[in-house]
Order: sequence, then structure tokens, then C-alpha cells
Amino acid sequence: MNINEAKVIVTGATGGIGYETAKALRSLGAEVVICGRDTEKVIKAADELNVYGIVADVSNETEIANLFSFAMQKMGAVSVLINNAGIGRFASLTDTTEEDFQQAWETNVKGLFLAGKEAAKHFIAQKHGNIINIGSTASLRGYANGSAYVASKFAVSGLTECWRAELRPHNIRVMQINPSEVITDFIAKAGMEVQNEERKLKASDVAHVVVTMLGMNDVGFIPDASVWATNPW
Repeated sequence: MNINEAKVIVTGATGGIGYETAKALRSLGAEVVICGRDTEKVIKAADELNVYGIVADVSNETEIANLFSFAMQKMGAVSVLINNAGIGRFASLTDTTEEDFQQAWETNVKGLFLAGKEAAKHFIAQKHGNIINIGSTASLRGYANGSAYVASKFAVSGLTECWRAELRPHNIRVMQINPSEVITDFIAKAGMEVQNEERKLKASDVAHVVVTMLGMNDVGFIPDASVWATNPW
């Protein structure tokens, strides 16, 4: 697709991967709507990026509907959904609480599902569209202390596969990006410490992959891309 003609929604875009993705797309001429849960952060990011911003919790179906209505009002159409909103919850199996598990699923799975469902309605009607789900290398293999997060990201891969099979006949491209550790505030919020920061992926690296996937001619698409730091140790 021509990026300068794209009408994009990026969820969870007040920082990190979402912010850098919105920045990259806007710099290439796309119109962009971002959302987040913190009003002040949404206003600040939208102003910095010269994009439209709205407060929305992706796990709330009414707020997702409002997000798309807002995007249609501001841009006249939606051609791309970047399903980026996500949280991390990490603990041993015996220390993982029901609340932590539920929170991971509410945002990472339910939120992604609700946004994808709403996007599909628009894209089927207009007979084209693009969905990029931001997964994780945690959607490829499990690891210790990852029960809540890994389970949610495996679910993201399952949703991506289902949507791809279902929506291809409508000229809708469904893609997934699986980054390894990326240096954003996600890490601190998840209670983890960063080591060898200079060797790790940056949010702009993932944004580069988003732009590359979208920029391919609409006759084809890249189903998924895993992005690893070359030597993070």
C-alpha cells in the first residue's frame, strides 16, 4: 500500500512501540489516530506526533466502538489497525495471581480481539484493509515466570491465524510482529530490570518493520516477522 494514503489506528500509542510506529507512519504522510488510557499522556503524545488522539481502554467494547467512530470522523476512513496495546505480568506459576492473569488477558487478548473485530467490520465493507498484531517472541515459546504473559501472546498468534484465514477473501491482510525484548517503559511497568540496554531492540526498530510490512504491494503480504536483537548479552 501507499503509506502516504494510509488511515491508521494505533492502540496503546502514548509510548514505546505504539508511539514510534505512529511517528514513523505520520512522517511518511499517513493520517493516524492513537489511543491510550491516560488522558494527559494521550494529549501529550498526540500533540508531539501531530496525530489525532482519544482516550480508550481497548478491553472495553464501547470505548473501542468510540475509537473507530472518532477515527472515521477525523480521517474519513480506516485502512490500517496496529493492535499494539499490551501489558506484562511476570511471576512464577505459584506466585501468579488470578488478578495478574486476568489483567494480561483483558488487555493482550480481549482488547486485541475487540479492536480486530471492529476493524474487520469496516474492512469487509470496504473490501480492503490491514491488521498488524504486535505479538512477542513469547508467542513462539514459553519460559519460566511467563505463565500469564506467554499464554496471552500464544492466544494472539491463534487469533492472527484465524483472522488471516477468514479475512483474506476480503482483501484484508492480517500480519503479526513478534519482537524480542524491546527497551520501553513496558519493562519497568512489568517490574523487570534492563541489562545491556545498548544491545537491545528499540521501539523504532519494530516501527521500521511495521512500515516495511505495510509498504509492500497489496497483492502480497508478510504473514509474520520475528525481530531479535543480534547479540543482547
